[in-house]
Amino acid sequence: IEMPLVYEEINIKGTLNMLEAARQNNVKKFVYASSSSVYGDESTLPKKEGREGNLLSPYALTKRTNEEYAALYTKLYGLETIGFRYFNVFGRRQDPDGAYAAVIPKFVKNLLENEAPTINGDGTQSRDFTYIENVIEANLKGMQAPREAAGEAFNIAYGGQVNLNELYQKLCELLGKKIEPVYGPERAGDIKHSNADIGKAKKLLRYAPEYSFERGIELTIEWYWETL
Repeated sequence: IEMPLVYEEINIKGTLNMLEAARQNNVKKFVYASSSSVYGDESTLPKKEGREGNLLSPYALTKRTNEEYAALYTKLYGLETIGFRYFNVFGRRQDPDGAYAAVIPKFVKNLLENEAPTINGDGTQSRDFTYIENVIEANLKGMQAPREAAGEAFNIAYGGQVNLNELYQKLCELLGKKIEPVYGPERAGDIKHSNADIGKAKKLLRYAPEYSFERGIELTIEWYWETL
């Protein structure tokens, strides 16, 4: 939430530039990244397209704006746009460092270095963690999407729900660690629970996520063991 002007410049203007370049160069299909953050404070689970709440961050606003622009380019110019609302993507090669590092690589690095990770909040907040191979499958399906999917946005997830305490215990189990986490304040702009309804993507895109959260975590841990 600290850099709204940066998000505006990169996410909205950047996406609009790409949409316009695609239109002018007669690109047939445009697949882009949206985010589960567009659901905002909508508390109904699972999260379903067409049922969005009030936005909680400038980042979420840019992502929803991008969806509107993409749908407009489909309607006005015939550019077949496909938007993917990714839910908490994780996997091999994910950077554990930096201000925007995701929770799984951060926790793994902390545990491998025998440091106590910080869990924001009480750890009961839940997420629909989505292994990267499922995302790759979705992207490929998006490039082959039928015309009726143009201008639409789709949830891309596994369709499960794991809270941060459960996630942390699973990582400790796989890494053979017994380290108590540190609990800190909740982060501003974060939602409490997230779980995706992927029925729309299954129906229109034939999306069928193969990798469960458990299998994805195992593969991710293997990579970090060999790399960090």
